[in-house]
Amino acid sequence: MGFLVITLIFLLTGVLASILVRLCFSRGPSTNLLHLTLVITATICCWLMWAIVYLAQMKPLIVPILSEGE
Repeated sequence: MGFLVITLIFLLTGVLASILVRLCFSRGPSTNLLHLTLVITATICCWLMWAIVYLAQMKPLIVPILSEGE
């Protein structure tokens, strides 16, 4: 799967989780905002970690190439 497909899956997961938080946890406006912020932050952090690992595999640095002078 490509980068954009997995990015869309993360986006849909974040939207679905945000909707579920709004529907299932209705304790108060500030608590709802905190839960929503935590879900969005967790989704972004998970996507960012996945994106860094995915992109790091495109051009791996196996052995550093040293110049003659060093």
